[in-house]
Amino acid sequence: MRAIRFETTGGPDVLQAVEIDTPIPGPGQILLRHQAIGINFIETYQRTGLYPVKLPAIPGGEAAGVVEALGEGVTRFKVGDRVATTNAGGAYAEASLVRADRAVAIPDGISVELAAAVLLKGMTTEAFVRRTYPVKAGETVLVHAAVGGVGQIMTQWLKAIGATVIATVGSEAKAEKARALGADHVILYREHDVAAEVRRITNGAGVPVAYDSVGKDTFEGTLASLARRGLFVSFGNASGPVPPFAPARLAAGGSLYLTRPTLVDYIVTAEELDESAGLVFDMVASGKIEIEIGQTFALGDARKAHEALESRATVGASLLIP
Repeated sequence: MRAIRFETTGGPDVLQAVEIDTPIPGPGQILLRHQAIGINFIETYQRTGLYPVKLPAIPGGEAAGVVEALGEGVTRFKVGDRVATTNAGGAYAEASLVRADRAVAIPDGISVELAAAVLLKGMTTEAFVRRTYPVKAGETVLVHAAVGGVGQIMTQWLKAIGATVIATVGSEAKAEKARALGADHVILYREHDVAAEVRRITNGAGVPVAYDSVGKDTFEGTLASLARRGLFVSFGNASGPVPPFAPARLAAGGSLYLTRPTLVDYIVTAEELDESAGLVFDMVASGKIEIEIGQTFALGDARKAHEALESRATVGASLLIP
């Protein structure tokens, strides 16, 4: 089968198309034949070495398709079932082995493309807005990169809760998109002081929680946007990692909190996985969240996909199609 692999870390040019043997599922595993593969920023971090992985490596974890074969003892699925996973362990390929308890059934009415586009980003949103910080109706929340993959889902989910959303974006075109998603206030972060604008919008109070997937470039503004005892949810490095800082800054800012959550700690058991995925699919099926698949690339064009992602030229979700 065809796969995309990198043998050394570096730029998008290290991604190479290779032919490898189709794996055989072992006990508790399924062989998932991919029909759509989700592209996520974490794969660029792995490729550059920011997040170390064992080399050579096939990037990717999010995929959707059809169960082609079952390993011993698998009863959760049958051959032919449509399933999706965020734990493919090498999703940039035509197929992958997945632990059966790390995959979920795709409900009727949800396409495999939609499942691949929404599962990881949707469960990340669910975990962060319902469990990392349980956002309540009437609260004002700051969301960076509001028209990115997670940002689009998060903005819509927060509006469904009844929150007021302050969104940051990099261009006027993206500002219009954020407003269409329901953002109540939009800040062009390249042109305006984010913290000053947040304080103006909140009459000086700041926000109780801020979601920041950008990293280095927005760290100071996010920290300065928080209300007393506010929570900084840092979950990405689009502009590079946050530099080291003294914990005393959190005290000086008003007894602030900072957390660096990752989805895997919120879907530890099959029950947690099913509940989170079910909530995501329900939000999509109900129309409360609309998923924009802004870009699709052939599997062999993974290099171009990473170039587009890192240049922030993408809008919404991006997919590889085998």
